[in-house]
Amino acid sequence: MLLRPSSDLKHIPWWCDRNAGEEPLCLLRACPRYAPTKLISLPRKAEKLGLGEIWIKDETQRLGIGSFKGLGGAYAVLKLAMKHVEGRTGRASLPAELLEPGVRSMLSELTFSCASDGNHGRSVSAGARLIGARAVVYLHEGVSDERAAHISRLGAAIVRVAGDYHDSVEAAAKAASQDGWIAVPDTVGPGEDETACTLVVQGYSILIDEIIAATSGQPKPFTHVLVQAGVGGLAASVFGHGWARGLFGRDTHLWIVEPERSACLYESAHAERPVRLPSGPPTNMAMLECQSPSLLVWPIIESMSTGFLTVTDEQAADAVRLLNAGVSDDPRLRVGESGAAGFAGLIRAAGEDRGRLALGQSSKVLLFATEGPTDLSAWSGSR
Repeated sequence: MLLRPSSDLKHIPWWCDRNAGEEPLCLLRACPRYAPTKLISLPRKAEKLGLGEIWIKDETQRLGIGSFKGLGGAYAVLKLAMKHVEGRTGRASLPAELLEPGVRSMLSELTFSCASDGNHGRSVSAGARLIGARAVVYLHEGVSDERAAHISRLGAAIVRVAGDYHDSVEAAAKAASQDGWIAVPDTVGPGEDETACTLVVQGYSILIDEIIAATSGQPKPFTHVLVQAGVGGLAASVFGHGWARGLFGRDTHLWIVEPERSACLYESAHAERPVRLPSGPPTNMAMLECQSPSLLVWPIIESMSTGFLTVTDEQAADAVRLLNAGVSDDPRLRVGESGAAGFAGLIRAAGEDRGRLALGQSSKVLLFATEGPTDLSAWSGSR
């Protein structure tokens, strides 16, 4: 556990502006499967942990992909496709035009590529399929065959890469540069173009819009927000957009939760600079298994995070079972281990130094069920 001084808000970028989420929402509404996901109250779990309220944003049904990632990659693909059409036609285009036969024919010449642990690849592939373009997804050797099959069913070509996630990121970037493809990364390294990754992270801002709509009229703000992280894109988007749009204030505790075996943000915060971890034993929180922060979002993570928590594989598995079982009035949530990591972090925090972490009966906590099960053969909720 790592505690930080109070937040320093000097690094909030332009894409966290109060109005920056309007375009992602407008564009993704062109997708036939778009619908707001639920913000769910867990009163019995709050009572058991000695907290006032727990709310969890349920992303397990998002866009038929089953992950918040459906917002980022798909939005970036649609936005980049619109820019391509505008370049070809010399005029501004509307989101609905992307689904017209003539425009789809124009877009069929495009190939979008990315690296993925599973869910980002599904989002990019779904966006490309929607507009008639091609997708190529690079997967490292730790990605299960089941996760690869989810991507293949969306029409994408799969390329396997030896090594870890960042090896697949480097391979995808090299191939896109050589073959003239449009790269849609969800992380940025030194000296790399931030354009597409910025769009990915901006797409996640829709979560904040939906939470604001769902909590309209509720007088009590969130006191604690726990967001699980890999390279940090979701956490940065939630923290930055939540602040810019008034969902959080200076007194809101903003926590990062990571797998103990892959805590690149925790270690970067401890070192006070971005670090790259060596590859280690795999974690069941596979969607969070990243070795270094995205340099695009690291300044937000560094300046806004109140603290950093790590959780073990066993703690994540226990959180999966608790959410899947449901308790009394609490609904059952069918989440994957990565999707339960934030709740696992809250359980750990509530059971340790509660006073130092400012957790108590007046706490109103926001969590994110970021994904459903992506590999049922290894899913903790089935045991």
